[in-house]
Amino acid sequence: MDGLVRGSGALAALLVAAVVVGCGVDRAVYRGGTVLTMNATDDVVEAIGVEGDRIGAVGTAEEVLAWAGATARIVELDGKAVVPGFVDAHGHFPGEGALHTRVDLNAPPIGDVETLADLQARLRAGAATVPEGEWLIGVGYDDTLLAELRHPTRHDLDAVTRSHPLAVLHVSGHLAVVNSLALEQAGLDRDSPDPEGGVRRRDADGELTGVLEESATHFVQAQLFEVGLLDSLQIVREASRLALSRGVTTVQSGGTPGGLIAPLQWTSRLGLIEPRIVVWPAAEVIDEVLAGERTLPQASGPDFWLGAVKLIADGSIQGYTGYLSEPYHVPPPGDLGFRGYPVIPRDELRERVTRYHAAGWQVAVHGNGDASIEDILDAFEHAFQLHPRSDARPIVIHAQMTRPDQLDRMARLEVLPSFFSLHTFYWGDRHRTLFMGPERAARMSPAATALAKGVRFTIHCDSPVVPLEPLRLVWAAVNRRTRSGVTVGPDERISPMQALRATTIDAAYSMRLEDHLGSLEVGKFADLAILSASPLDEPATIDHLRVVETVRGGQSVYRASD
Repeated sequence: MDGLVRGSGALAALLVAAVVVGCGVDRAVYRGGTVLTMNATDDVVEAIGVEGDRIGAVGTAEEVLAWAGATARIVELDGKAVVPGFVDAHGHFPGEGALHTRVDLNAPPIGDVETLADLQARLRAGAATVPEGEWLIGVGYDDTLLAELRHPTRHDLDAVTRSHPLAVLHVSGHLAVVNSLALEQAGLDRDSPDPEGGVRRRDADGELTGVLEESATHFVQAQLFEVGLLDSLQIVREASRLALSRGVTTVQSGGTPGGLIAPLQWTSRLGLIEPRIVVWPAAEVIDEVLAGERTLPQASGPDFWLGAVKLIADGSIQGYTGYLSEPYHVPPPGDLGFRGYPVIPRDELRERVTRYHAAGWQVAVHGNGDASIEDILDAFEHAFQLHPRSDARPIVIHAQMTRPDQLDRMARLEVLPSFFSLHTFYWGDRHRTLFMGPERAARMSPAATALAKGVRFTIHCDSPVVPLEPLRLVWAAVNRRTRSGVTVGPDERISPMQALRATTIDAAYSMRLEDHLGSLEVGKFADLAILSASPLDEPATIDHLRVVETVRGGQSVYRASD
């Protein structure tokens, strides 16, 4: 069972002496349950000892109690399980908190918007709370789950309000729809050309429909965090609360704009962001840094780190903007050969990846379609040939339609794919019937093949695209069940231990934090998630487990109510 080790004899090498943190530091012992260490051999032990903010001992209950001494605080687990605090391998903190200041347009199972009339009703209610002339923003609509099976248009949104600039963001985050007032304020009309890497959709008469793709959404995306100080604090606190309630002790802000980096650092220092946070600057920020136009804050933990530079090479499969080598299974009307498109042209992507790599940055590139992934791997290989460097740890974010031959290249180049494995649940049915077809859908997020080829990987939620729920994420990677109950790609299922590693120690490794967190080993931060039962016991129902308590740096930061 994935290196399961039980019994004191097998744990002789695992037991360690106390970490000397200084006299008078409180010690605590967690015993009476299952402790999943996520160490190199996936040892499962009886107890863990905490001293101050660090792990001091791991082993049998008898051994850890001997380390702790008579005055230690004893925490009885009563059969519950302890895992390392979950590490968000890729997300957009505090995005999920921002959803609570916007109009929620999600379809089931996240929300309840099922028709365009539902969407309009939600927006009208939101408009009643926003002064005229100010932006109204809705988030999370999914055209393929609306009864009408289409995007809203500016005319649908004009019917809601003409006195607010109005935008609704697609659940993928890669498309948006705006009303006529928003187009007018942005200076856009039928004569406005499409931007590079984006599309402004038009009707048969050439008029803008209000539907925007990829880079064409940037002026809308900029509005999402345009909120006042009190709302900003609410967003951060709510995002922190949600993360901790789900056992996440390290979050990520992926593709962070330059103007948000320093505020995130200061709110972290002030304790308003309770989880540890890793910030991945957007590529445009690093362009400014390398040009001498911007400086970044010094960041070396223990609560705030700067990580990889992030680029976006293509879009979203469910938004028809992912870049494929073969056409979509059911292409958009009028284009049987439609394969999506790159957001960054191939040659530009290669130049930019090489420039960031040469400057010493870890590089992470968003790629969903296999054609985009091919461009990304070509860019990585070009950069590594020109500027050899050990331990670069390049990342392909999402890596959704990675082919087996591309996993071979990843193994050779030591590329880390980060799979958005919850696609199998939220979009698996539509991937089978609409976007990819049964054969390609079975290969999405190919974690088992990655393991077989020796490719180290992570899995993530991409919050706020879907909620930051690591237990549901682990369940999805283990079971690959769609919303209708179909198993999509059974050969790509992985074990609970393998999925847990991808959300803990391997996620920490991908962000160069494996010496600090991600496993329960002596000297690392005492970041723990206490679960209602062990995820190893009933793989089919991992998503039913509860986070009972979350411990960060030895301190309880969340307890579930009875």
